[in-house]
This record gives sequence, C-alpha cells and structure tokens, in this order.
Amino acid sequence: MPSTTNASAGSKPRKKKGRRARLIVIVLVLAVIAGIGYGAYWSVDSVRASLPQTTGSVKLDGLDGPVQVKRDGYGIPQIYASSDEDLFMAQGFVQAQDRFYEMDVRRHTTSGRLSEMFGKGQVKTDEFLRTLGWHRVAQQEYDSKLSPATKKYLQAYSEGVNAYLSGKSGKEISAEYVALGFENDYKPQKWTPVDSVAWLKAMAWDLRGNMQDEIDRSLMTSRLGPQQIADLYPEYPYGRNKPIVQEGAYNSATGEYDQNATGTSTQSGTTGGPAGTGLTGGTQAPSGLQSQLGGLADVLDQIPDSAGLGPNGNGIGSNSWVVSGRHTVSGKPLLANDPHLAPQLPSVWYQMGLHCTDISAKCQYNVTGYTFAGMPGVVIGHNQDISWGLTNSGVDVTDLYLEKFSGDGYLYDDKTKPFTTRKEVIKVAGGDSKTITVRETNNGPLLSDRDDELVKVGKKATVGSSAPDRGDGYGIALRWTALEPGNTMDAVFEIDKASNWNEFRDAAKNFQVPSQNLTYADTQNNIGYTLPGRIPTRAEGDDGSLPSPGWDSKYRWTGYIKPTELPYEYNPKRGYIVTANQAVVGKDYPYTLTTDWGYGTRSQRISDLIASKIKDGGKVSTDDMRTTQMDNSSEIAKLLVPYLLKIDVKDKDVRQAQQLLENWDYTQNPDSAAAAYFNSVWRNVLKLAFGNKLPKELRVEGQCLTVSPVDNTGPADEDRKVRECGERDTDSAQPDGGDRWFQVVRNILKDEKNDWWKAPKSRTDQATSTRDELFGRAMEDARWDLTAKLGKDIDTWSWGRLHKLELKNQTLGTEGPGWLQYVLNRGPWKLGGGEAAVDATGWNAAGGYGVDWVPSMRMVVNLDDLDKSQWINLTGASGHTFSSHYTDQTDKWVKGELLPWAFTKDAVDNTTSDTLALKP
Repeated sequence: MPSTTNASAGSKPRKKKGRRARLIVIVLVLAVIAGIGYGAYWSVDSVRASLPQTTGSVKLDGLDGPVQVKRDGYGIPQIYASSDEDLFMAQGFVQAQDRFYEMDVRRHTTSGRLSEMFGKGQVKTDEFLRTLGWHRVAQQEYDSKLSPATKKYLQAYSEGVNAYLSGKSGKEISAEYVALGFENDYKPQKWTPVDSVAWLKAMAWDLRGNMQDEIDRSLMTSRLGPQQIADLYPEYPYGRNKPIVQEGAYNSATGEYDQNATGTSTQSGTTGGPAGTGLTGGTQAPSGLQSQLGGLADVLDQIPDSAGLGPNGNGIGSNSWVVSGRHTVSGKPLLANDPHLAPQLPSVWYQMGLHCTDISAKCQYNVTGYTFAGMPGVVIGHNQDISWGLTNSGVDVTDLYLEKFSGDGYLYDDKTKPFTTRKEVIKVAGGDSKTITVRETNNGPLLSDRDDELVKVGKKATVGSSAPDRGDGYGIALRWTALEPGNTMDAVFEIDKASNWNEFRDAAKNFQVPSQNLTYADTQNNIGYTLPGRIPTRAEGDDGSLPSPGWDSKYRWTGYIKPTELPYEYNPKRGYIVTANQAVVGKDYPYTLTTDWGYGTRSQRISDLIASKIKDGGKVSTDDMRTTQMDNSSEIAKLLVPYLLKIDVKDKDVRQAQQLLENWDYTQNPDSAAAAYFNSVWRNVLKLAFGNKLPKELRVEGQCLTVSPVDNTGPADEDRKVRECGERDTDSAQPDGGDRWFQVVRNILKDEKNDWWKAPKSRTDQATSTRDELFGRAMEDARWDLTAKLGKDIDTWSWGRLHKLELKNQTLGTEGPGWLQYVLNRGPWKLGGGEAAVDATGWNAAGGYGVDWVPSMRMVVNLDDLDKSQWINLTGASGHTFSSHYTDQTDKWVKGELLPWAFTKDAVDNTTSDTLALKP
C-alpha cells in the first residue's frame, strides 16, 4: 500500500493538470453547445412539452361517459368506452396525442396546402394535388355518400382531435412546429371530418395501379417496335405462378362463382403486352405525345418525395395469406399480413385497440389492429369473431386520355365542349399566394396543365392523320375511380363489426377505392378471399394498357363490374389462400381487371412454403407464419446463378467474386457477400441488356459510384471511374429490377443470341453479342462496382452494407436543415431480403441498392386464441422524436421478431404500463 507521504508529494501537479484538463473539456463542451445551440435550444423545453400525458386523468368536453386509455410497454393504446361516439372521440384524442404533426401534414397533402406549412418549395406539388382535387371529392363523399352513422363517428373523432388541440401552443403539440416557427408563423387549425376522409385518396394514389406502365408503354413506342414492347411486358406465367382464385368457376347465368366447380381458371385479356388499342392502334398519335407523357412522368416522379407518399410501381405490393384450421397446430385458422409501402417515420400505421365495455346497440365495437393516424376505425386487424388482411389488387382503375383542344374547349365526337374550370388559390408561407386554373374534360382533370413545358408541347403538337385536324393543341386528362365520390369510409366501420363471412362480404362491397385483395378468417374455422372495388369496364378492344383518344366516345368507360360479379373464394379444398399481388383470376373471367399484374414471384414462393409444410399431414404454427414472412430467398438468383457459374472468367479478381456464388443457397441475409455480389450482377445485367435500348424519357438517374480513397483497388482511377459510373447515355434508361424483369429475362434466357443480349462497346469493355458475353461483362462490372462501394477484400462484403434502411421524417427530415434532419431521422439499419422476395425490402436497380419500400408492418392472427396473435410496426407508436416509443419496435422489426398482441381485457390489463382516464 503506497504511503500517504508519496501520494501528497505528487498531488499538486496532478491537481493542476486535472483542472486544466477539466477546463479544456468544459470549453469544448461549451463550444459544441454554442455550435448547435441554434438548432437544439428547444430540445429540452419544447420536446418535453409535446410528450403526451399517459397517466392520471383529463377532462374532455363532449364525452358522454368515462373512457380508459391503457398503454402497454411500447406505448400502444387500448381504449375502453361505453358508446361508439365516446370510443371514436377518444381515438381522435389519443392519435392526436401521439401523431398530430403527421396528421397535419397528411391533411395538407390531401388538400394541396403544403405550401402553407413549408413555403414556396411545395407550390408545384400543391398545384398538382389541387388539380387532382382529393379534398373536393372527399367533401362530396361526406356531403352525399356516407351513412349517417359514419358521419357521426367522423364528427366524434374530429371532436376528440380538437379537444386535444384546444389551448395548446405549437411547441405543446409537436417539436416540428417549433422548427417551422424558424421559417414562418404557421399555426395548426381545427380538424374536420373531411380531413379524415381525404386520406383514403392519398392511399388510393399510392395503390393506383398501372398508370405508370400506361405512360411507359407509350413512351417506348418512340424507340421500340411492338414485339420489343411485348418482350418487356410478358404474359403472366399462369403455368408457374397460380392466381389467387383457383377453385371455382364463373357462372355467367347467375353472375356468381360456383364454389362446387373445380379447376384452375386463367384470364384472357389481362396480361401481356399492349393489345393494339388506344393511341398505338386505330388512332395515330400526334408528334408531341412523347414529350407530353415524358413531362407527365417527371411531374409524377416529383410528387412522392415532396408529398410524403411512397413510390408506385410493379414492386410495390403486400403479402397476406390465410391457412385453414385443418392445416394448423391449433386447429383454427391463422392469418398473416405485411403491406409493402415506402418506409416512413413515423410509420404510416398506428396500432390500437377499440373496445366497448359492453357490446350493445349503443356500443358495437371490439376491434384491434392497424389504423391510420387521422382516420377513425381499424383498417387491418381482427375483432372477437373475424380477422382480415389487405393487399393491393393492382386492378386498372386509371386511364389517361389525350384530349384535342379547340378554342376554349375540347373536342368530343366532332363537337366542341367547354372545359369545366375552377380557380384554386394556393397560400404560401412567407410569400405571395398563387392562383391557378384547373381545367377538366369529361374524362377528368388535365394533368398536363400543371407543367409549363407540357402546355407548350401540347400547343405545338402536330396532328396525326387519324386525329381531328382542328384546334390548338393537346393535353392529357386522367380518369380515376378515386375522383368519383364513393363510400369506402362506410366499409371501414362495417368490417370492424362484422361477425361472419356474409357480413364481411356485404361490408367489403363498399370498399370501393382503393380496390384491395381482402383475406378473411373467423373463429368458426372458415377462410376466404374477396375482391371489392369500383372497377371500370371498357369498350371491346380497349384494355386500358395505353392512353386513349379522349375525342372518341367509343373509348369512354362503359360502366363498372357489379359487386356480385367480382371474384371471391371461400373455404377452398386446398386449405389455404395466398394473395401477394399476383393475378386474381384466370382466363375465363369475362372482364379485364388489368394488363399489369404482379408476376407472382412472392405469391408462389409463399404457396410453395405452405404446401411443403403441410405435406404428409404437417401442421403450420404461428411461428411458421412469422418465418415465412422473413423468407428472403432470391428467385431470380435461382434462375441465373447456374448460368453465371458456367462463365469462363479470366480476371482473377472477378473469378474470386464468382466463387461466392458456388455454394450460395440464394438467401439474402444481411451478412451475405454472395447476395451482395449477385444483386450487383443482376443490376448490371439489366443495365447492359436493356438500359441502352429504352427511351431517354424512361431514364431514372442512378447512383454514380465514386472511387474510394484507398490504394490498390483495381484499375487506374480514370478507367475505374468510367467502369463504375459508366458513360452515361442520356438516351437510355435503367430498369427497376422488379419481378416483371424476372419474367422478361426468363423468357429470353435460353436464346443465347437474342438481340437483347447485344450491348455497345464502352471505353473499358468490348461490345457483347451473346448472353454469356453480356453475363461475363456484368460480372466484371459488378466486381468493380462493389470494390468501389465495399472495398477490394470480398471477405468484408455483405448485402446489408449495401442494402440499408434509413428512416426519415417525411417533411423536415428530408427538406429541413442538417441539424434538424439529424434530430428527426433514424438509422441506417442493415437489412436482408430484397426485390420480389417474401421479405420484400425492395430496391430500385435504377438508383442503387438502398431500401425503397418495406413490409410496413407484420401481423399473424391466431383465430384459436386471439391473445396469442402477434404484431410489429416499422417504427413505434409515437411521432415525437424524443419519445421512447419513436422507433422502439424497429430493431425487432429488422430481426423479424413480433410482439405479443393482447386483445381480451385480462390480457390487456396484464400488459398495461400506463392508464389515462378521460372524463366528461
């Protein structure tokens, strides 16, 4: 033990050095605080002020009786009330507590009023959204279409939201309002019932179907012939990937499906390339059409980022499947669902339970599941009797019409009709208001008016020989079922309280827009599927795959498919139903639902996994459903890798990468080097085979890979830059790599000298003329692609290092100053999965490897014991950036874990962490 004398002898200089060190630290800390103080001074007072009260009691004017809000350890609320109105009023209050800023942004999106919050940068977006007129249509629905009960619930919900807002300053509602205060004096306004209804229009826009394909096919005609376009839009592979409805036949006499009939049906007129209708057949398009459609595509591309909506395309979809009790461990059905949407922070979903203390005519609901913040009711979930899931049906509910202008109107059957016009005033935070004129034809609003360049092109377009030869130009109008008033909001409440299959189907008939695949299971051991929706019928010969001439009445919609004629399936003999955006029905169905299904890659994989599990009497468990959701097998890898391994690779570095594929099991785990290399090869195959052949209007800017500042990474820097970034051909486009492209490549794979395998010479590579030459070049390019991104040492490569999820606040997290983005955003996370895998963490080959869409939530419902159901959200319950529930589910979501999902009162009580009493 050292003596005290020695200790004291050296104490003075050590104390002096210690003080100096502490002083330096203090100065540094103060400097950091000063540096970020402008952006973070509100981070304590303002942030804490907005966190919701979750314990104690709150008085709520308008309640008829007491309400309890019980939150579990993840902040997920379960509401208990004694009347329907109190239940939905409390739902509005609680959702506003956690998510009002998100709700506020959503309603400004749907009403085209983002400029009021974020300034002049959103004017173009508002112009487009005002032209669509979502909020106007929602108002019409509320005024004339919705049932009295639905309107009563919407009003109660609005009262709950406004009760929360009453007397609160911006900083007491959400920290983002403090940040907005740096730029303008925006203050939140009261919530209205129409604000809730309008959000359905935004979701319908996300799930609108094949409008982009309609544009793309038309643009392709500038550079490709009919057969080439047909190559790129192949027929649906019914022989390999089964449709949803497999058991049952359409009875034309009754307009119903005969469930006693057997046999797999296949649908005519629903798939394949353009059918020769619209503007490429019978009617010659004007010369300006390509520029019009190209400009429209640019306008559409700008909307998702600025409005907080997700990407739309073939890769977007969802998985939902249901297994009958005779194939499950419990003896009762299991139902799984995971909708695929763009990643958002907070998640688009809000988990919640809505419980009447006693079910009666006064209080009818006992339902739990996923809701939209800003809208009452439960969208996906279960009640005490039934469960349901949703996937996008992909049916064609949009058509573009080329309109021929004449003076102050447009031509229709050789007569001039006046435009329907309205003025829209766009208020701009910190700037002058802007007034626009919206023009509509009998086909819908003129989208082309929203781009100055499109207006010029339309005026200068020459007239085709078969088009009217009078007037002063052309425009493009949109006809879309969501722009016609409907009563989808009624369906939400009716489904929430349905107790059996017949009630469920009756309720689903009102689910008009967006059209969805609905899976079903109940506690009585029944499973089913139904397709609701307002789905148009078209004249013979018009399949909706291309823009149509608006001046010709024979291209008008002829009506809508009757609900009794829409496909469904109930208790099929196989004992399970899978919906994952594949074809709904087969060729004998008498109506065209779409020309652009998903190609069934995910659905068939799920079906194969179920069939394998139940073979020889095997049983499916809840955990089996979960592990199926996380299946990340690459179907395109299974197809291509055997060919890639046969390539005689000369370069030793490329050969080293090729060897990664030799024992690969095709799974795309985050730590897989083989998955990283293969996906880069796939991206380069698409680029070489198709990118330089597609018209420039389809081009999506990709990521130009830069050379890492490390030594000994391969070729000389100049050659490397060319090899990695490519000699950008401004007249070409890059495919997105979705499962349509899987089918395109599959169809030509055995034709070694197909013209698509021809790629031009570059500065570093020779031209290719055969499949194997192109594959070899793609393997080489992929090697240097990953060398640039991940380093030369392939032992350090992994798919997760490329395939990352970043969660960004959809407004200030993308457009705000850097310090604010740092505060609001989270990530990145390294993900597995991939394009068209069941674990559909999608990425766009045109833009890089980052995650563009995800399973936005996952759930598995156990109809034997509802308390044994499980669920997870992408983020968390809270929209408050410093709440412990902001992203507290994300780590578990990444790992594929699910949380317990309490439903019965005892189970909820056992998981309750906080209880808030709402009192009249």
